[in-house]
Formats: sequence, C-alpha cells, structure tokens
Amino acid sequence: MTIADGVVEGVSHAGLHSWRGIPYAAPPMGERRFRAPEPAVGWSGVRHCHSFRNAAPQNPRYTTIGIGKHQPVSEDCLTLNVVAPEERSGPLPVMVFIHGGAYILGSSLVYRGDSLVRAGGVVYVSINYRLGPLGYLDLSGFSSDTRTFDNNLGLRDQVAALEWVHRNIAAFGGDPDNVTIFGESAGGNAVTTLLATPAAEGLFSKAIAQSSAPALTVPNDWAQQFAKTYVEILRETHDDPIAALHSATPGELGRAGQSLTRRISDIAPGALPYGPSVDGSYLPLDPIEAARSGRTHPVPLIIGSNRVEANLFAKVFDVLPTSPKEIERLFVATDPEVKTRVTGAYDGYPSAEACREIAGDMIFWAPSVQIAQGHGAHAPTYMYRYDYATRILDWTGFGATHATELLAVFGAFDTRIGSALTLAGDRRGARRVTRQVQGDWLAFAHTSAPRPGWDRYTADNRTVRIIDDPIRTERDPSRDRRIAWEGFHGYSEVPLGGGVPGQE
Repeated sequence: MTIADGVVEGVSHAGLHSWRGIPYAAPPMGERRFRAPEPAVGWSGVRHCHSFRNAAPQNPRYTTIGIGKHQPVSEDCLTLNVVAPEERSGPLPVMVFIHGGAYILGSSLVYRGDSLVRAGGVVYVSINYRLGPLGYLDLSGFSSDTRTFDNNLGLRDQVAALEWVHRNIAAFGGDPDNVTIFGESAGGNAVTTLLATPAAEGLFSKAIAQSSAPALTVPNDWAQQFAKTYVEILRETHDDPIAALHSATPGELGRAGQSLTRRISDIAPGALPYGPSVDGSYLPLDPIEAARSGRTHPVPLIIGSNRVEANLFAKVFDVLPTSPKEIERLFVATDPEVKTRVTGAYDGYPSAEACREIAGDMIFWAPSVQIAQGHGAHAPTYMYRYDYATRILDWTGFGATHATELLAVFGAFDTRIGSALTLAGDRRGARRVTRQVQGDWLAFAHTSAPRPGWDRYTADNRTVRIIDDPIRTERDPSRDRRIAWEGFHGYSEVPLGGGVPGQE
C-alpha cells in the first residue's frame, strides 16, 4: 500500500486488513517537544505496520495489557491505525475514533474497531495524541527569543491526524469526504472541541460525542495559571525550570503533572488541569459558547451520556466531586439560589446517591444538553442517554456508568472482558443493544442520520433516544434537572485562589 510518506504493509485477519502504528506526524521529541506537530518523515522501502506502537507518556499503571505486560510509552507516539474490509469496492465511510482518559491516560491499542468494520462496511481509524503536561499545558506564555512553546498540542495532534486521513485514506478504500469523528469521555470532549476549532473545518463531515466532558476545555485564565503553577513545581527540583521543560525526562514531567493535579483538585474538586485551552485563536471560543452562538462546524452530531456516569468514579477513580462537602464547594461562586435549585432537583440530597448523580450530570449530561441545544439550532443533532446495564453491573453498583456504552459500540460483550459482565440470561439483551448501537452509529456514518425512529433534538421537542433493552424514546427526560442546571456555568465559576503556588 502506497501512501504519501512511503509504502506500508499491514496484516490480514479474519476478513479484515489492518495497518498499525503508521506515523501521522514527526516524533515530538527534542526541539519538537511542546511544539505544534510537524509532518511525518517519509521513508524508503516497506514499512511493516504489523503491531501497535508506543502509547503517549503516562503513568505505567495505565498501560497494562496483560499480567506483567505493559504497552511501551514514548514521546514518539503520534501514530494511528487503520482497519478495513479485506474485500471492498468503492470508497467507504471513514470513522475516526479518539480515545478518552481525562487527557492523562489511554491508547488507541484498546479500541480495535474490528467489530464495527465487520458490521457496517466502513474504514476505521484510531489515533494516539499527546497527553498530560506534554499535550495539554499552555506554556506559550513562557516563549522567548530562544524557546518557543505552542499551546493546544493534543488538539493540534488530532487535527494533524485528520489531515493525514484526508490525504491518505483513499488508498485504504476510504472516502476522505465522508469522515465521522467519534470519541468517548476526553475523546468526546475532543469531538465537541473540534466542532469549535477553525483548523478542523472540512476535515470531518459528522461527529459523535459519547459522554463528552465539556468542562475539560479550560478557560484561558485558568490555563495560564496552571502553566505558572506547573513551572513553580518544577522549580522545586530544577534551578532553571524553563530549561527543564526540555531537559527533564517524560517521567519527571509527569510526576510534576501529578503534583499539579493534586493542588488543583484541592481547590476545585473534580477539576483537572489538562484540556484544550480557549486561547482566542486556535480555539477562539469555549465549545458550549460556540454552539450557543452558531459557530460550531454545521455537521450532523450525535451526542449523549450514560445514566449514572459518576458511579465508576465513586468506586474506582476518585476524581469527581461526589461527597456533600465537595458538592457544596462547587457552588461557592454562584448565586445561592442556583445551588438551592440544583440540589433541590435531586431527591435525597445530600445522600451519596444524589451527590453522585449531581457530579455526573454536572460534568457530562448538563453541558452536553447545552451543546445539543445550541448545535441543534443550525445542524441536525441527535441526543441519547445510555441506560443499559447487565445484572452484574447493577448488582455491583456500577449500573449504566461511565464508559459502559463502549461495550456496545465496539461489540465487546462477546469478548472475554465483556462476557465476564454478562450472565447467561443477559447475553441476548446485550447483543440486541450492541446491534442497535452499532446500527445507529454505522447508519450515521453512511447517511448522516441514525436509523429511522430517532428524531432530531431541538429546543422545541427535546427528543432523546433511551438506549436500553428495549430501546425507547422520551421527550425532555429529567426536565426539572435540565432547567435547574441552566443557571450554572461549570468550573469557570469556581475561584482558583486559596493556596495555588504562582497565584497572582
């Protein structure tokens, strides 16, 4: 297979052909660290793209792929993977998946895409991008005549990957003019952010945002303060922290990043310092504001969240504000009436269950409703809520929590992990839900709309697809909660003052 940069050789498996670890940009190492991605370096001969390459630098515990096995990590991580039907005719729709992980962890290795390709005749692409301090700190304020720091690096990586797709995907049987981007969690945030990124215009024609966390997109003043605090943390171990940004190892930079995360979470529970920054140029507007003002790219959109998003975090990843004390601190900068209205919309507050529901709705559901409402005014928009849970998920207290919809999207109920979450009586239902979700996602990729029966979301009808067994449709579910959240504008209202080093 010949592409713009050289010849690539993939592998055939069970009716599919895969190419793994193709570079879409030059390794962001050395002088390229903290710089916008540069074009990939071409090669001579045949490049064997048989196996997945490095994950972006991150805590090693997040790269486990087996007992005692870890995916290698390196700054040389800007690669992507392609899966296509072995026999294909005519250009096929392209689906580009952006993995989640709070912009601090994750890898494309986990999301193979084989089930989607088999189910629907598409070309599937998954990408890696820079994470954590190396990808999502805005250090541009520390640029000088001798050093340049670019911002929004992970976002720029995603745009570079889409540019690669536009140039090369036809060689794999894909249609460069029919590209659907989709992602979950931070990957969902990437999707809603790309909708508001001018550089991404024309690089995709449809978008699916699964459990987008719009709060991960950082206001400019926050981004500048995060960068200052990070440099102060480096100063504790390096005489010249600016030089250390280039001389320190990825591990050292990562440990400083963990310190930054701890300091920020002490002030704004659940807030993370890594995410696209609203800089006024590369990302001119917050995606919610862009949707509200009709300045998102007018492409069809599917957006939604899961019924009990926060249960995963309460049980496994303690990063969301799920205690009454943390919930109270979220409203310190708001009108007291707003706090009363929001907490009053949740029966039993301040019970643990109500606190979890508030946290999940604040991070995922309520801002996604705002994006659906704004974007739906100028482009076809479809909203869903994922309610399906197997009995094991219910019995263990997880329910339809964060990321469980990925089991259906990627056909994972039939894998070893997925089958461990299903009892014999659940397997038919799990397969029905998988067929429904994959059918709608694939129909959307082919036709710009899900299958018949799922109406557009508008401010007038607020039609939401409830993905469960069986599937159903509701108009304006959780109406009282939706109205209550309309007076709250996210973490931007929480003051950063109170002991963060570097605070002016």
